[in-house]
Formats: sequence, C-alpha cells, structure tokens
Amino acid sequence: MDAKLAELKRRLAEVDDLRSAAAVLDWDQMVLMPPAGAAVRAERLATLQRVAHERFVDGRIGELLEELRPLEQSLPHDADDACLVRVTRTDWEKARRVPADLAAEMAKASSEGMEAWAAARAAGDYAAFRPWLDRHLALKHAYVECFEPAADPYDILLDDFEPGTTTAEVRAVFDRLKEELVPLIAALRDSAVDPLPPGPYPVEAQRALGLEAMTALGFEPSSFRLDSSVHPFCTSFAISDIRVTARYDEGDLESLFTCLHEIGHGLYERGISPELERTPLASGCSSGLHESQSRLWENVVGRSLPFWRWFHPRLQAAFPGVLGDMPLEACYRAVNRVSPSFIRVDADEVTYGMHIILRFELEQELLAGTLSSADLPEAWNARFEEYLGLAVPEDRLGVLQDVHWSGGAFGYFPTYQLGNVMSVQIWEAARAALPGLEEQFEQGDFSALGAWLRENLYALGRKLTPKETLERVVGGPLDPEPYLRYLREKYGAGASR
Repeated sequence: MDAKLAELKRRLAEVDDLRSAAAVLDWDQMVLMPPAGAAVRAERLATLQRVAHERFVDGRIGELLEELRPLEQSLPHDADDACLVRVTRTDWEKARRVPADLAAEMAKASSEGMEAWAAARAAGDYAAFRPWLDRHLALKHAYVECFEPAADPYDILLDDFEPGTTTAEVRAVFDRLKEELVPLIAALRDSAVDPLPPGPYPVEAQRALGLEAMTALGFEPSSFRLDSSVHPFCTSFAISDIRVTARYDEGDLESLFTCLHEIGHGLYERGISPELERTPLASGCSSGLHESQSRLWENVVGRSLPFWRWFHPRLQAAFPGVLGDMPLEACYRAVNRVSPSFIRVDADEVTYGMHIILRFELEQELLAGTLSSADLPEAWNARFEEYLGLAVPEDRLGVLQDVHWSGGAFGYFPTYQLGNVMSVQIWEAARAALPGLEEQFEQGDFSALGAWLRENLYALGRKLTPKETLERVVGGPLDPEPYLRYLREKYGAGASR
C-alpha cells in the first residue's frame, strides 16, 4: 500500500509541476511579456495544459485510486493521505470527462482572449472583443456537454470554482442581499462624506506604502513578490513562491486596498501546510473561501478604525503635501465612503456586491442563450443603472472592464460575493476566539489573527470540501445575515454622515 501511495504522489507531483510551469507563463504574460509574444505564448500554454491533462487522466492514476480505497477508508476523514485520495478521485473523475483537445483549446483561447481583451479595453471597442466572447461561450457549451445534465447548466461551471455549491443556493443568498443592498445604497449615495484628495500620489510612494502595509500583515520578501499589471491579481507557483500585482494611478490611492486585497490571497496560499506541496491539496479550498481572505484583510481589517489608528500617521508621512493636515476621522470616513462607481475593483464595501450580482445574472443569461453577446452591453448598462443608479458612458467602464470573460472564467464572479459573506462569518469566529484583536491592530500587530487563520483555515488547503471547511472554521453553513449585520452596523442610518 505504501508503494502505491508513493507512486500516486509521484505522478501527481509531475502534474502539479506542469501546471505550475503554466502558471509561471500566465503570470509572465500579465506582468512582463511584450504583446508580440501572445500568439506563441498561447500555443505553449495549450501544450502544457494538454500534457498536464493527459498525465492526470491517465488510467494508471484511476487504478491507484481504486487500489488505495481501503487505505482511505481506514484513516480519519481529515488525514492527509485520506484527503489526497478522496480529492484526487473527485478531480480525476471530473477531468476524465473532458477531452484533452478541449482542455488545450480552452487554455489557448484563454491566453489569446486576454490579449484581445486588453487591446479592446484600451480602445473601448466591444465589437473587437465580441468574437472572443462568443468563442468562449461555445467552448463552455462544449465543456458543459461533457458532464451529466445538471439542474442548471451553470452549476457545472460554478462547481469549478465553488465545488458542491449550486446556482440555486447562490441565487437564494444573492436575492437576500439585494433586499438590503439596493435600499442601503440608495440611502447612502448622497451622504456628505468627502473623498480623499485627488493627489498627486507618486507611484513609488504608493508602492512603498503598500509594501509596508502588506509586510505588517505577513508579506515576506523571501516568499512574496510585488509587481504591476493591468488587472491586479495574486498567483502562486509553490507554497513559498507567491506573486502579487497591483495597479497604480497618481490620482487616487486604490492601490493600497489592492495590496491589502491581494496579500489576503497570498497569505492563504503561503499558509497551506508544507506537507501538501506538489499535490492537488496545495491550494485554497475554493474561490469563495479564497475571496473571503482577500476581503477580510482588505475591508474588515483594512478599512477598520483600529487599523487606521495605526496606519494614518504612515499615510500622512508618505504624502505630507496632500494628506499631512487630514485628521484621522476624516481619513477613516473617506476610505469608507459609499459612492456608486463604474469599476468593480475600486468599489466600496456596500456597492461592490451589486457589481457581482449583475455579472452573475448576465452570465447565466448568456449561457442559457436568453441574452446574446450582441445585446450584452445594452443589458449591462440598463441593469447597472437599475442597481447602482449610474448611466454607463462607455464600454471601457462597463462590459469591458474585467479580464475574467476574456479568459473564459464563467462561474467565477459569484464567488467574489460569496467571499464577502464568508469573510464576516470567519471574522466573527476569529474575534470570539481572540479577545483584544482590535487593540492589537491599533499597534500594527496582526500576528494573532494571521496565526489563527493559518491554523484553522489556511493549513487545510483543499483537504475538505468548501462546505466542510466553512463549517469547521465558523461552526455553521454559509449565512448572509452576519455580513448584512456588519454592513448595517458600519454603514447604517447616520453611520457615514
């Protein structure tokens, strides 16, 4: 049995190595690669995806999984080896349904689509991007057809990012959120809160300040790297090799919250148990749980008054000519200002959810064929105005703003708002277990929270299902009520005035 387990781990490590190599090429394409390299890069990513897919769905892995079933059943449910066999079997059975050529074509379309999107976004030219969107939709239909029919075809796409969660479950949560978010946004949109001054905020000073904040949270130069990209993101090539990117604009300080957001993703990947390295278990449990950590560190911690009692003097020192005379209370209110805006990644805590709900609804309609790609901008603009009260002036600020559809990531968007919901549930559990957290934040000490999260969430990787993981961390299932309560208490009547 030991020899069979060792063989399985060896084979899985090779697959993980191939996927990590592809991740390096993806990162390079987004950060450093000159545009002319796009066509060849797409072919190389397709090759890596095809080889990794073929290696993973090899029949010998299926034989090993079956031969190791007695071992799995003899161990505790959360034992590393039991989890490895169980999770690998789930992944293998799912991957076996997808032809290698389709997996490679999806990888190629993702790479080529991102380059097409970047050019179309810069030019505000939706018509130039639309053929790529149609191509991804056709590929997603082919992908969905690989599986047994689901209650909703969107379930199959959602399962790639939030395993075990159905479209109906997400819709129920989002319907509950809409009940309160839409009127709350309407009530707060005219609040008399001044934003931060428009700068200038030199980019190098922004980068240094972002690094200082991330270092306090756990960024270590030996394992992390910070770069710039058009669309901020975080990726990891190993538990000890985490790449974070930010986007800078001298007219605002959104890069600070981008850094806090992306380091949340990075801390999750860095905190996975080293024993899980080079296995399917060595990543965050789900996109929703991953997003819970970026939103917890960005918003629940990074926009809290205790955090700003520590951080405010540092902000003033970085930009004395612009913010040197701005009092703490005014600064805190400014970074929590509720003001509907066009760009999702720059949205405040309250309005952000409606950005996601809009995309969730449109994705389902595109997949179902009740909305054509030709009519997408019009549908986007109408719903955006209904939900957020703003008329979208151009596609660059609307349907073209996100990279996700260019890469074929349908089913991903709803996990952002699921992460918001989970973030508050996890925060409440941590605060109950760790009295005095806010006082520690005021001193710039975030180590207790980081250690608790590593022990209770990060170290688990993908050992358990997302629902099992959340249950273990917070003691219950997904529940939107703590999140709504958090928003009401922070932004309710008079809170932002």
